[in-house]
Amino acid sequence: MMQVFEHVGLADTHTDLMRNIVSLRISQDLFDDLSDTPAEWDAAVALELATKPRLFASPQPVIQRPFEEAAWNEAVRYPFTHWMRSRYSDGSFGVWYGADTVETSVHETVHHWRTGLLADAGFNRPDIRMERKLYRVHCDAALVDLRPAIAHEPGLLAPDDYTLTHQIGTKLHREGHPGLVTRSARCDGEVFAVLNPRVLSSPRQACLLTYVTTGDGGVRVEREPGSTWMHLP
Repeated sequence: MMQVFEHVGLADTHTDLMRNIVSLRISQDLFDDLSDTPAEWDAAVALELATKPRLFASPQPVIQRPFEEAAWNEAVRYPFTHWMRSRYSDGSFGVWYGADTVETSVHETVHHWRTGLLADAGFNRPDIRMERKLYRVHCDAALVDLRPAIAHEPGLLAPDDYTLTHQIGTKLHREGHPGLVTRSARCDGEVFAVLNPRVLSSPRQACLLTYVTTGDGGVRVEREPGSTWMHLP
């Protein structure tokens, strides 16, 4: 691993990054599958409000989080409080991932949707749908630049073997680095792995997308419902 760091640089980063997360185009009532009676839905909402700490209470529990915190929680905070295994983390710390463009974020998230949720559930049929929300999030940081090292260590772009990248992520997290920038393993784009939320700011919603599996094994991406914007084979 140490030979990788003989070829890295620093990327003085002051730009917006694209954050692509699971979401809904239209919010849904969380309790409508428990009863057909609107009065009983209201009773369920009232019960949840009565048992929630007041800081987190809202007229629509879970769906409408506190307005002043909702964008930050969705676009930035979540991966730092819900650690999971990923390309640059073994699951012992959180990593926030962003991309240089909407298109790069689509290639990355479609890959993980296919190899994660869809594969685990055994869904290989057409017309499976996933709705996404994209945020622009500003990043101000001197990031470790792995791009010059790729020619010397192709394992940095290994499609599914994260052994090397876990070692790199663990080292950077332990030493207090704010994050890194590298090429995407899925397309001709760049991805950013941020280890410190303090270098991120100003989350703004960019657009909504829908992913739809197709009969040829691909995924259709819609920006407007029913209209194909991208197609990934």
